[in-house]
Amino acid sequence: MIAQIEGLPAGTVGFRAHGQVTAADYENVIVPDVEAAFALNRKLRMLYVTAEDFTGFDPGAMWDDAKLGMRHFSSWERIALVTDVGWLRTAATAFGFAVPAQFRLFHNAELDEATRWLTEK
Repeated sequence: MIAQIEGLPAGTVGFRAHGQVTAADYENVIVPDVEAAFALNRKLRMLYVTAEDFTGFDPGAMWDDAKLGMRHFSSWERIALVTDVGWLRTAATAFGFAVPAQFRLFHNAELDEATRWLTEK
């Protein structure tokens, strides 16, 4: 399940992943929110947090994530991934160079720091 993180400044979207994230989560929550934000902003920043109960992504969710990133390839400004999930941190470190934006990885305890980094000018 994906929940939107409220209270972020204009041009910044945020999502918290719970349990097993599915393609339907992307199609029903992330994609509409991101598309609406891009309709109002030329560049976009994203905060993505894995909750304590996060268990992973199904293959469809991973595919939807890749498609979303590619569809707006040059429009991402900053992306912060906040997670303590070992395999996800390893994957993000290995493939961070392919993220089409400034990308930083944070531990769950650094959520406030991640939010500050995203919102600074």
